[in-house]
Amino acid sequence: MSSAATAAIEIVRTRSLASLVAQEIERMILSGEIPAGERLNEQALATRLGVSRGPVREAIRGLERSGLVVGVVNQGSYVRRVSAEEALDLFDLRALLLGHACARLAPVVTAEQLAVLRAHVAAMATAAKADDAAGYYARNLAFHADLLAFAGNPRARRIDDDLGNELHLFRRRALVQPANMRRSNAEHAAIVRALAARDAAAAREAGEAHVTQGKLRFAASHEAATGTGDGRTHVPPPRRGQGRTHSA
Repeated sequence: MSSAATAAIEIVRTRSLASLVAQEIERMILSGEIPAGERLNEQALATRLGVSRGPVREAIRGLERSGLVVGVVNQGSYVRRVSAEEALDLFDLRALLLGHACARLAPVVTAEQLAVLRAHVAAMATAAKADDAAGYYARNLAFHADLLAFAGNPRARRIDDDLGNELHLFRRRALVQPANMRRSNAEHAAIVRALAARDAAAAREAGEAHVTQGKLRFAASHEAATGTGDGRTHVPPPRRGQGRTHSA
């Protein structure tokens, strides 16, 4: 085998390994195992994962591109810490993306796709009843991922994934209370009903309203957690019949 072919295979192997390493580092970040603000030590991660530093370095660069990690010149890479104000803006962007996905999917949704989404809603109802916040959150992620995938816009799905990664800690905290899980899942059910009716306008409104209500839950949970209550993260409730929630 030529040296060029050997080098090409090594590049593919390293990139594939870096992808697997990135998935594991992302899992550790999203689970809270590596907290927001913590520096990512390449050597420690390489040792822990049983790989060389090369794939770890490449994985961290990929996570920087996705917004989950931020690089600081001459200091290294850190798990991104999102401010409450940034989070509010990210919720607005996600509202637009989910509304777009719902409107796009409504006219073409299949019976099989509706069955998948309904199964997620049923599982989330069971988790909420059992006060299983972790189980609910996992199904919540699956519901949103499948909905975006069914909508058939890969670019929108990637953007939504990146925004969701940045917001995950806030979203998890906002769904700890059983009442919030039930409200959130009622909104999921409303989305599915609009999709089943093939009503693109209603589906868009239900999708945007769901994220906007999530934004309200976040604001309330943030003020409760920080004891601020100073109105800096206050979000006015959406008006009835309001379609574009991002302007609220």
